Amino acid sequence: MAGAILAGTAQSAGKWRMVYFYDRAHATLIINDLQFPAPGRGIAVGYVDEEDQSRPVSVTTNDGGAHWSLAHLKQIPVSLFFLNQTLGWMVTPKSIWRTTDAGRSWHELPKSPKLLMEVYFLDESRGFAVGEQKQALATSDGGKTWTPIAAAAEPQSAREYTLYNSITFVDEKTGLINGYHEPPRGGNRGRPEWLSPKTTTQRKELPHLSIMLDTRDGGQTWKSSTTSMFGRITRTVFLTDGRGLGLIEFTNTFKWPSEVHRLDGISGTSDIVYNAKDRAITDVLLLPSGRAYLVGVDVVGELQHSPIPNKLEILTSDDLSGWREMDVDYRANAIRAILRVSGDGSLWAATDTGMILKLQE
Repeated sequence: MAGAILAGTAQSAGKWRMVYFYDRAHATLIINDLQFPAPGRGIAVGYVDEEDQSRPVSVTTNDGGAHWSLAHLKQIPVSLFFLNQTLGWMVTPKSIWRTTDAGRSWHELPKSPKLLMEVYFLDESRGFAVGEQKQALATSDGGKTWTPIAAAAEPQSAREYTLYNSITFVDEKTGLINGYHEPPRGGNRGRPEWLSPKTTTQRKELPHLSIMLDTRDGGQTWKSSTTSMFGRITRTVFLTDGRGLGLIEFTNTFKWPSEVHRLDGISGTSDIVYNAKDRAITDVLLLPSGRAYLVGVDVVGELQHSPIPNKLEILTSDDLSGWREMDVDYRANAIRAILRVSGDGSLWAATDTGMILKLQE
């Protein structure tokens, strides 16, 4: 196993305490993203799943998490991106929305692309967007108009089964777009894996086409590359000196649910720093000090990825070798969770079960 879990208390003493929980009978808040554009200002976005309807919402704080307010949105948010303390963009399956007041109000950009996953802006004008149906786009006017990135169409993959799912930049020049092509393959097509766990776990994980687009000139030109690999790259994070972490998540048929890699954004090299059969990691975080954090859930039963929430786990390491389990509020559970850091250095976690946690020293 890569990255052994060490006994004892983590060097970064503290506890992940729950500061918000959407606790309503017969309803669940699924948090898709959490960002902190300004000191004390935090925004979680997602939707409330209640009986036969889904209501788009945001949950915001203006006092560093002491109090939170829920507000309704017009479309279900998928992700957020903030360039500074006031200017940001919100991605929904139907469009892109823009804010100039730290998310207090949102304005829909006319004729924006649909079925997007993320946007990333280098400044107020230059930005990029990725999504379903082989979409990788660029804008030079703040998102008013978008043009396809030519390199995104180069891989020999069917448009309907190709997804570009993440964008990240090491610095203003060096950037990376991740994606994959994965057509449906036999088995219980259209049938959830959790309905037949024994059959699911007996099937072998098959490799699929992983796609990468990289730029070395701030997005003026992109180069595509492909490789056949197991799992999907679902998250990459970089520091400005090129150090990074990458998360690969596998299906229920692989020998472990996820794998974390140390990345070198300059040379492009990588090596495995963590995997475990009993932990399904769903997000990673790397600080300038070199300290890293992983968040995930316990694996219970035959399925590595269960549709039922399990105990939330957060691990930390100072050297990407020995990992320590941290003290997490005993009530916290999830299917998926994300990690974020605010401008003042505070660390946060949010779950798809309506919980927000803060690391308190």
